Amino acid sequence: MAVVMLFQFLHAEMVAELGARDTDPGPGGQKRSLSVLEGTGFRAGQALGDRLPRDTPAFREELDVLKFCKDLWVAVFQKQMDGLCTNHQGTYVLQDNSVPLLIPTALGLQYLEDAPKFLAFTCGLLRGTLRTLGFQSLVTSSVATLPACKFQVVVRKSG
Repeated sequence: MAVVMLFQFLHAEMVAELGARDTDPGPGGQKRSLSVLEGTGFRAGQALGDRLPRDTPAFREELDVLKFCKDLWVAVFQKQMDGLCTNHQGTYVLQDNSVPLLIPTALGLQYLEDAPKFLAFTCGLLRGTLRTLGFQSLVTSSVATLPACKFQVVVRKSG
């Protein structure tokens, strides 16, 4: 559990540092910060995608790869995600009712607008892992109530 807390602290500091560096308080400045956080998560996801599935046979089906994301969640957050749904057309929804990175912001609705800053890294983490496993993806997050989150993942096999 101490590892998760250290990761949460590091993540909070990354978000705070990138937010403090924004000289442009408009949407363009925040967009750059989110892009940097997402890119950092992407690179971390690539590394995890290389290391975690070593004993697993190659993934051929999208659903198998997304099921692997449940294992990734356990490796990163030391907890299971709460759900994985699909429309069987390349769109998946990963749901966690208590995202560890959102728990510090779960004090009230006033922090709901800050949620994208705290989820950009995780979106990149998922996208990077999927890319390493041979699947291109678009990962977005949505938060209706803190600290719950849904990650929508649109996947296609890399050609």
